[in-house]
This record gives sequence, structure tokens and C-alpha cells, in this order.
Amino acid sequence: MSTSEKITFSVPTRADVSANNQGVFDNLQKGLGFIPNLYAYYAKNETALGDYLTLQNRKSTLKAKEREVINLVTSQINGCRYCQSAHTALGKMNGFTDEQIIEIRKGSASFDTKLDALAKFTASTVENRGRATEKSKVAFFTAGYDEANMIDVVVVIGDKIISNYLHNLTGLEIDFPLAQQL
Repeated sequence: MSTSEKITFSVPTRADVSANNQGVFDNLQKGLGFIPNLYAYYAKNETALGDYLTLQNRKSTLKAKEREVINLVTSQINGCRYCQSAHTALGKMNGFTDEQIIEIRKGSASFDTKLDALAKFTASTVENRGRATEKSKVAFFTAGYDEANMIDVVVVIGDKIISNYLHNLTGLEIDFPLAQQL
């Protein structure tokens, strides 16, 4: 293969994956009504899909809406169109308006002081590779978050970085309504 060739990645079908991953596909189909392409791609590895879903569905001190703020901010900073699109849809399901989602993706939430501190803390953490500014940390804790919440923020950021990087590497087809470009 020459360095000028483009590598393309394919989404496996249920028949292409292990029996264990077929069971996970069946559960996703029942729960979501479809198997998102990025989830399906994880199944090219025997354990990655199950491991990722376990991480994503772990018990958290953060509410679903707060996790979506972290997902949207992180995906925007990492330039992952797939996750921007998926979490725009999930953000709407969690009660955010289109305008609020755009603002969150830009790293703030002026409509809610606590979520604003979370969005800014997340942006600072991701942009600075874990070295969030003192200002964003003070605002985060002043808004009512604690150290257990901070740990969960980092876990959600890590979860999202995994998917952001995997999609940015593969460029798989986005099977959610396409999020507006910023």
C-alpha cells in the first residue's frame, strides 16, 4: 500500500461479528431500534463493544442532562461530527433546545448557571488535556459540584474521547441527523 492511498473502514453487520457481539447487537436493536455504526464498529474487536457500553452505562453522580453537556462540549472540541450529531439528538431527548445545544457545543450554557460552570470546566479540561484553569475549577465547585462529580466528569470525557478518536480515525457514515456545523 502506498502512502497516497486512502484506507476505508467498513461497518460490520451482525453476521460479521462474534456470537457474543451478536447478543450485544440484539440488545442494542431492542433498546435503540437500530445499531449505530460507531457501536457496530467496536464489535470488530471481541471485547471493545461490551467494555465501552459498560463504561458508558456505569452509575454516575451526574444526571443524564449533565452527561450530555460533557459529551457535546468534548465532541465539539475534538471535531467529531458523528458524536456531535448523536449527542445533538440525545441532547434534544434530554430537553435541550437547538439553540441551547449550539451554545453548549461552544462551551457555555448561559441559560443555566450550574450547567454553564460544567460546560466551561469540561471545555477547559479537554482543551488543556486535564489541566483545567483554576478559574474553571473554582466556578465548577462554586456551582455546587464536588470531587466525586469531578471524577465522573473526567470519566465521561474519557468515554467520549474514545468514540471521538475512533470516529475521527475511521470516518464512518453518520447515521444520526447531521448536527449543524459551527
